[in-house]
Amino acid sequence: MNKQISDADHAAAPRRATSRQSGKAFATALVLLCLSLSCPIQLASQSKPSKSAPAPAPAPAPIQPPLARHYQDGERIAYTISCINQSRSKTTEYEARAEGVVSKNPSGVFAENFAWTDLSVNDDQVRLSAASRAFREPLSLAPGFKLAIPDLGQVQSGLIGPIADLLTFYADVKIAMNQKALMHAGDHAYVSYGAPNSWADGTKVVVGQDSIDFSVILQSVDPATQTATLVVRHVPPEQPQIKLPARWMTTPIGASKNNWVQVEKGSDGKYIAGVGQETFDVRIKLALATGRILSATMDNPVEVMERACNDAALTDCGNPERYSIRRQITLHADTPPVQSPPK
Repeated sequence: MNKQISDADHAAAPRRATSRQSGKAFATALVLLCLSLSCPIQLASQSKPSKSAPAPAPAPAPIQPPLARHYQDGERIAYTISCINQSRSKTTEYEARAEGVVSKNPSGVFAENFAWTDLSVNDDQVRLSAASRAFREPLSLAPGFKLAIPDLGQVQSGLIGPIADLLTFYADVKIAMNQKALMHAGDHAYVSYGAPNSWADGTKVVVGQDSIDFSVILQSVDPATQTATLVVRHVPPEQPQIKLPARWMTTPIGASKNNWVQVEKGSDGKYIAGVGQETFDVRIKLALATGRILSATMDNPVEVMERACNDAALTDCGNPERYSIRRQITLHADTPPVQSPPK
């Protein structure tokens, strides 16, 4: 059963094993989903003219925004998504392929239903289980569709990162499509959010949070190539809302206030506590005629200060160590297969 994200519920730090990376990726996806569902509604009040008043002049036709998804039933889509994850001690990579077909869901809204067909981790091909091959990820940029975190109980752990990262790109585009101010190249919208997003599992990762706002720019609209380019920056809020469990964590690591924190409990009873500044720089190219994603990149660096501590209160700690971690994700559209995957 999918976990639906409502309007009232209102997108990855790489310094973790695969399952914890995926948890952070979904924490990021979660906030993006919440924001992507917050569609502003503009209401115009009208009063009935009196009999003696002249008839009002007809209103000019509204200008259509350049960013909109136009679906066709049976449309086939395929993407390859890859990630380079540079942690403090090692670099890991994945590459995965998703194939989808457009159809209407039970509510009559168009959706892209993706099947994951290929996965490699660190250049080793991963054999997908029957359950992973049967899994479908429904995504849509259509108005009225609520993006959701799917049930991942049956998929292999190596697929969770690609599933979350593809979801994040769609949610970023949906946030942009909801901004009515993005009409011309160079237009900008700032979306305040700031609420903490958690990837803590309560056992290994006892604290894991970040806090971000969104700066959205319609960077270019190219009539010659019929493409538009979006830049969506996930930036530290003026007042991040993460919970910092120790006073030493309040010292800023970079130019802004700290917006990332993680505390891991080791098997020896000690705690590895880190705090820092996290940003995302997402660039997405869209087809103007269809609104379809053609390609995208995400650069996700985190500047960290970390200390090893002997107590849960993080007061008896060793000297701080500084380092950087970084995730770089690339998405590009492929030629869809002749036969679409089953719905």
